[in-house]
Amino acid sequence: MSHESTGFLNRCVDTDGHDVGALLSDLVATAGAKAAESSRLRRSSLEALDSDLEQAAQAISERFRAGACLYTFGNGASSTDAACVAALFARSPGGALLPARCLVADPAVLTATGNGVGNELAFSRQLVAFAHAGDIAMGYSTSGNSENVIRAFQETRHRGLLTVGFAGCDGGRLAGSGVLDHCFVVRSHSIHRIQEAQAALSHRLWATVQQRLTPDGERPAVGQREPAADQDLAEPEEVR
Repeated sequence: MSHESTGFLNRCVDTDGHDVGALLSDLVATAGAKAAESSRLRRSSLEALDSDLEQAAQAISERFRAGACLYTFGNGASSTDAACVAALFARSPGGALLPARCLVADPAVLTATGNGVGNELAFSRQLVAFAHAGDIAMGYSTSGNSENVIRAFQETRHRGLLTVGFAGCDGGRLAGSGVLDHCFVVRSHSIHRIQEAQAALSHRLWATVQQRLTPDGERPAVGQREPAADQDLAEPEEVR
């Protein structure tokens, strides 16, 4: 996956103070171009995936009405996206308050799992311990090739969870794994632009779920079961 150009940073370091105006012009132009590309990709992704978002929102809202919990996960910057989405569902500003847990939120659990059974099982191990049939698993991978994200979906799919994945580029192994009920692929090779578009898609998904659960603007009595927080993790040999 390609990374953003950083040539302008070299000019910033090398400048001797005589071409500050030119440097500032370059910075403004670079920032403007990135903002325009980000806006274009977010808009095109939302348009291309609008129908899929509607279908996923319907499935998610039905699960929440039945008492489901949402579990989110991802690596690196994608872990912050996962944390933001879990918080958005759990502490909705004005909408339904829904049970949601981010699997990277507890460093003690995350590091204990990674140290005990390996990082590739860091999410699936937690889902074995915490999740129930009927819950929702939502994972993020900019490349679509994150091993622990794929393993988590493989584990949860056969346990009866609704699986929702976000990927970039061509979707990678995640999109072709056959373990996702709903897959949203952002067609870009820029990590930064992919994450910005995934954030927009996630927010649209949350808003659409809220519209289905609160058509009259009132908070419904859904999601009474709290996400598990104090269960022991399964033994390594129990994880398949």
